[in-house]
Amino acid sequence: MTRSLIPVALAAALILSLVCSTAIRHGHADVPIAESADQVQPLGVGDPAPRFVVAAVDSSPVDFDPQSLDKPVMLMVFRGGWCPYCNVYLSEMRHVIPEIRSLGIDVLFLSGDRPELLYESLEHQAQEDIAGLDYTILSDADAQAAIALGIAFRASQRTIDYVNKKGDGYAESSLARHGVLPVPAVFAIGRDGVIAFTHVNPDYKVRLPADELLAAARAIAAAD
Repeated sequence: MTRSLIPVALAAALILSLVCSTAIRHGHADVPIAESADQVQPLGVGDPAPRFVVAAVDSSPVDFDPQSLDKPVMLMVFRGGWCPYCNVYLSEMRHVIPEIRSLGIDVLFLSGDRPELLYESLEHQAQEDIAGLDYTILSDADAQAAIALGIAFRASQRTIDYVNKKGDGYAESSLARHGVLPVPAVFAIGRDGVIAFTHVNPDYKVRLPADELLAAARAIAAAD
């Protein structure tokens, strides 16, 4: 590199650094995956919701476009059917999901499992608890939704080993392929495509209580 080009290169590097810093702060889709759960930078209230593609249980693509919503949507992000805390949470939500839907709000569950495992991987009790409630569980096996929402992080080797012991059925999950997990989260998005409510806790054992979720849904429905 010639001497005259060095200042140009340094300026370009500085600009790139500033762009990356801004992306990390706002949790956009180009955010580097966080090194740990407590370092994620999730999108917040007032941020435009991201567009992403996930998959249905039959592997067909589902294009989530926040600019074309017919009604508000609650995105419920969980780690996967291998996670006992996620199973308990899905079971507990059966007490409020029907009422949330009656308020005119769609509820979508996003899992890190690949499509064919979305329901099959859930514990038997959880499957029984949600039977007949038409839970819509979608696969984010490539972690693209988690990255776009700013909640993707690199799992510890201990967690990866734990999931590997579950068997070969998890070989194509985002965790097994990429070592990436989502922080369990709730994002409520209004019909205007803007995030109206969030709950993100790096401690996967702490989830938003059902009554608080319902209260948030009622507030969103009243404001819609």
